[in-house]
Amino acid sequence: MSKQDYLRIQKDETNWGTFTRQPREHHRLMSRINKNVILALLTLTSSAFLLFQLYYYKHYLSAKNGAGLSKSKGSQIGFDSIQWRAVKKFIMLTSSQNVPVFLIDPLILELINKNFEQVKNTSHGSASECKFLCVPRDFTAFALQYHLWKNEEGWFRIAENMGFQCLKIESKDPRLDGIDSLSGTEIPLHYICKLAAHAIHLVVFHERSGNYLWHGHLRLKGHIDRKFVPFRKLQFGRYPGAFDRPELQQVTVDGLVLLIPKDPVHFLEEVPHSRFIECRYKEARAFFQQYLDDNTVEAVAFRKSAKELLQLAARTLKKLGVRFWLSSGTCLGWYRQCNIIPYSKDVDLGIFIQDYKSDIISAFHDAGLPLKHKFGKVEDSLELSFQGKDDVKLDIFFFYEETDHMWNGGTQAKTGKKFKYLFPKFTLCWTEFVDMKLHVPCETIEYIEANYGKTWKIPVKTWDWKRSPPNVQPNGIWPVSEWDEVIQLY
Repeated sequence: MSKQDYLRIQKDETNWGTFTRQPREHHRLMSRINKNVILALLTLTSSAFLLFQLYYYKHYLSAKNGAGLSKSKGSQIGFDSIQWRAVKKFIMLTSSQNVPVFLIDPLILELINKNFEQVKNTSHGSASECKFLCVPRDFTAFALQYHLWKNEEGWFRIAENMGFQCLKIESKDPRLDGIDSLSGTEIPLHYICKLAAHAIHLVVFHERSGNYLWHGHLRLKGHIDRKFVPFRKLQFGRYPGAFDRPELQQVTVDGLVLLIPKDPVHFLEEVPHSRFIECRYKEARAFFQQYLDDNTVEAVAFRKSAKELLQLAARTLKKLGVRFWLSSGTCLGWYRQCNIIPYSKDVDLGIFIQDYKSDIISAFHDAGLPLKHKFGKVEDSLELSFQGKDDVKLDIFFFYEETDHMWNGGTQAKTGKKFKYLFPKFTLCWTEFVDMKLHVPCETIEYIEANYGKTWKIPVKTWDWKRSPPNVQPNGIWPVSEWDEVIQLY
């Protein structure tokens, strides 16, 4: 064999070896690719299964916790939540200082009320999961009655030693506005105590003459840090508020012993309608400086009788569950001079016609106030008048709501003529008048100007109910065939 032939054979064998190695390398490459694909698929499948488990677990817990809590993300937060820890520390603080605070937070009270049987049957320290106090929120609202607070300043220092950052809101005591020498006295209205990202809002309730509780407006003064907490999210303090004095009961909530209103439903109903308007004592003093008050025997006697009549009417309507407010001359007397107008000779109340109850007349009769006259009917221009003692009359006007205004009716007995008194729409606020908690129109000035015009500050002793009011207009005449129903005199 020649040398050239030998070299050719060696070259061919080398090429063949290369050719035979290529399939093996290709096979190993494909094997690695398949393993990566399988691994990726397994990872994806495992992740999907894990997400499914989490989804299922969440909905399982929601169903287990019941409808009342299913809407709340708080059921997923445990006892390590800042909300629960802040409330626990606050309760420890108040209990150690014998400060009788009670829960008024609308969100928490609503949850407790929906699940009250569960709460009632829970003993102290037996909670296995946090269902109420752990719901996400910025504040938890508590209240106390100020006259029961014995160590205010000491409490404040201890709160800060426990880690709370506290802000105190004070203002002048409105109960003393009518007394010149005491009108500048300041009282505490609100405390906000912050622990980390959660804050306790302590609303300070003060007793008022009408045996109700009042809290003041949370007004930020110039030196207060506006970023201390999100003040706009506070449930209480946007305006002064008035509440019935609640009975309290002790319950265990998420392992903590708390006081709550015994009737949480009633308290929750009060919250959105609690706005309070103070009598304008300063303006009343100015009025009496210009127009001397009538302190004759007759005027004093009338005011006494009118006050007693108003108290009796208020008790009677409250028993019936009928809302009412000071209207006409009685409302003017409250707004202009913080007193009953001595020459008005009657007491005027307003009632929305949808709040009318058929047993109003019998209830007043049983209270010693017989019906004097009844004009109109429920569907149109109803007006009732009751005879009080000492010839003082109680007039009740029923108000009807239209698209853009409200009105009450009047009837002339001898002619059957109808009249209509138009008012801009209004809502109701609480006030204190002759030592009673009563409703007045929140939009008071608009209400009074509608009835008495821009000159309402000037006393007018001669008043024609058919012509004097600027908001009166003719409203037709009752058919003679209906007079027996719509014109009843007693």
